[in-house]
Amino acid sequence: MSELSTIAPASDAPADTGSSAPTPRHGALAAWWRAAWRSAVGLRPGEPLSQPGPVAIALLMATRLLLSLATQRLMIDGPATFNAPALQSGWLSSLVSVWLCWLLTRRASRPRPDAAIDRGATLFGLLLAQSVVILVVGGLGLAVLFRSGLLGHLPAGVLAVLWWAPWGWSWLVTLRLMQRQVPARSAMAALAAAVVTAAYVLDLQLPHDPFWYPAREGASERYLRLTPQAIEAQSGLLARATAVLAPQRPGIVDLYAITFAPYADEEVFRRESALVDAVMQQRFDARGRSLQLVNHAQTAEALPWATAQNLRRAIEGVAAVMDRDEDVLFIHLTSHGARGGELAASLWPLEVPAVTPVELRAWLDAAGVRYRVLSISACYAGSWIAPLAGDTSLVMTAADAEHTSYGCGRKSALTFFGRAMYDEALRETHSFERAHARARGVIERREREAGKDDGYSNPQISVGAAIRAPLAALERRLQVAPTPTGSLQSPTTDPDSQNATAPR
Repeated sequence: MSELSTIAPASDAPADTGSSAPTPRHGALAAWWRAAWRSAVGLRPGEPLSQPGPVAIALLMATRLLLSLATQRLMIDGPATFNAPALQSGWLSSLVSVWLCWLLTRRASRPRPDAAIDRGATLFGLLLAQSVVILVVGGLGLAVLFRSGLLGHLPAGVLAVLWWAPWGWSWLVTLRLMQRQVPARSAMAALAAAVVTAAYVLDLQLPHDPFWYPAREGASERYLRLTPQAIEAQSGLLARATAVLAPQRPGIVDLYAITFAPYADEEVFRRESALVDAVMQQRFDARGRSLQLVNHAQTAEALPWATAQNLRRAIEGVAAVMDRDEDVLFIHLTSHGARGGELAASLWPLEVPAVTPVELRAWLDAAGVRYRVLSISACYAGSWIAPLAGDTSLVMTAADAEHTSYGCGRKSALTFFGRAMYDEALRETHSFERAHARARGVIERREREAGKDDGYSNPQISVGAAIRAPLAALERRLQVAPTPTGSLQSPTTDPDSQNATAPR
């Protein structure tokens, strides 16, 4: 029996569906929602449905949009700012659904082709009502769990399942609803499956701006403003910064430093970049030899943007100044991380691609930089070890390849790794190896105290045999060097007051 036997024709003429449908009860709103709930769990709607008019379709679409707005807003803890331009995106799937509904109902409407529009509208209305049900149960349900704090105590695998469950549910029941409109195992059934699946996959691949952004406390601007001043400043910022780098000193192992904070939506990464840059300048004699690349609305006219292109150019600029066979290049990257090794980047309204360890290795090799100290502060950062490790490299990460790191909450001053490694351990030693070993124990204790239950982040380190000699020479020189004037300023006022409940 065709699914369309439950959809009423637009006129008194019977529909050619292969079965006789009872007369529909026009205006039966309760019947519509009962049908939507049944369809959302994979059942047939079970009763005839009246054709929805333009107003009903508009109301269903508005309901779905409002539920999406509410769900996303509930997923942000604290003040949020509405992103109106996001309303322009996300309509491709709706257009594809309208076309497919018309295509699948056209054959069942012969010999009255005009009835396909009426029946297609009814099918599209049922599809919209079904999506509203899924949003109520899946989307709002997930948001309520988030607001209750329960999500913060679930393992990462369970979180991933909960996050993707509404998407998978929607895909399955949409596919089932569409395929029921045509004979099983027919060419049209295969086409329906292909179109529905392609639409869902394409929707995942296309960029979608969020409806809400967390409001930054004390920030005068929430979003980057692409003013002529900002664009003009950015066009020359990196070139000017590299042009004034201090030259290498023959016979002296100098350390050059680049900090890279590409995720504009979290203040903690900008703070960590500034702290690490200060440590390198004041503890490792890198004054005049450091660069900060930062994505942030408030630094658009002061610091070069943290983009893949700028990181490559910064490496090339430093390599042109340093002694590539004697000096050490230190790079610290801080952001959210993915299991595949991508380092998240954002600078709305610009589209900024993620940076990968393979790219970083290629840029360093092409620039001819021999001695490298690479620090990656992100979730799953251990996946960077293998691509970057080498005889002349020291690579250290905030986590292994299977675990999240901690400390990028909205009120976090520093990440756990940044705080333990740079704000504490490297105040007392010039050895990256000893500092990393000390930080590991501190991080494990603090994660346990903070209730991190998806496993110890397990920071990793790889030290090539050939880099130990220049690092030892640098350490000896710094130990006898006079203490720089001024004190190292940390953004952490109370070391135990960070809100670090968010994995990275």
